Amino acid sequence: MNARDTVTFHLHPKLRRQAENANHNFIATVSEVLEAAGLVVAFDSDDQAARLRAMARPGRSMWLMQRPVNARALVFRKTYLYPFWHIEKVAERWEWPVAKAQFDPGVVDPRKAANFYRFWRNRLFDDAPRAARRDGFVFVPLQGKLLEKRSFQCASPIDMLKSVLAHDTTRQVVVTLHPNETYSTAEQAALAALADNHARLSVQDAGKVRYLQNCDYVVTQNSGAGFMGLFFGKPLVLFGKTDCHHIGLSVAELGAARAIVAAPSHAPDYPSYLYWFLQVQAINAGRPEAKTRIRNVLRGHGWPV
Repeated sequence: MNARDTVTFHLHPKLRRQAENANHNFIATVSEVLEAAGLVVAFDSDDQAARLRAMARPGRSMWLMQRPVNARALVFRKTYLYPFWHIEKVAERWEWPVAKAQFDPGVVDPRKAANFYRFWRNRLFDDAPRAARRDGFVFVPLQGKLLEKRSFQCASPIDMLKSVLAHDTTRQVVVTLHPNETYSTAEQAALAALADNHARLSVQDAGKVRYLQNCDYVVTQNSGAGFMGLFFGKPLVLFGKTDCHHIGLSVAELGAARAIVAAPSHAPDYPSYLYWFLQVQAINAGRPEAKTRIRNVLRGHGWPV
């Protein structure tokens, strides 16, 4: 077999072991599509040495949530929840085709959307969304690099919090920290100082579901928590670029003041959007047509399947 016909999945060690034992549904399904086309599937790590090996190899590669190393490589990423996935040419979600597509609720079957919305709300959160209410606070799930304004952001996370406090002058602001982030002493001090100067701001450790359930709206850079809030019917203000921006209030487009002031009364079509974004635009690996969808996506990227 020609080395050019090998496709190597680059994965972190635990997931690599899973995939090599065919215990990861999506990777196994993609592998079946590749092998049915006469390609050979291999596995490697995802560290810097592996990136150098991938650049030297003549074959193709697939990377989990990492920037592809060359034109023969693709990235794959979970679309916020299993079993929905994307396979793309670039790692930045805001550059994906879905991010640039136009969402039109008028072309979505409302019955299918309602059934999809009901099923996934129940599966993800049991009866919590049905008990959702608005208790007069803003939920701000923070990510990392609190003092840094990155290229995809309109403001640093700390400045984002300052904007919320400045433009929503009545509501409490509940902040949570990302459990997988490590925050520097300077970041912690800046957040503590902000909380000391604003009695309406509190930093909480509890899980996100109770805050999604009871907040008035969500403000984030591009956290997945904001996307999950759509299942609770909660308006979303975005300070950063992302793929799921279509029914959110974009600070880049509206400015912070307009976006935040508009949030409490913002009422988009949540069921139609979630059906369109997940079922239509992503690959549902749990569906019978998953292999056909994967094959079509790979062909769209120029792969010989």
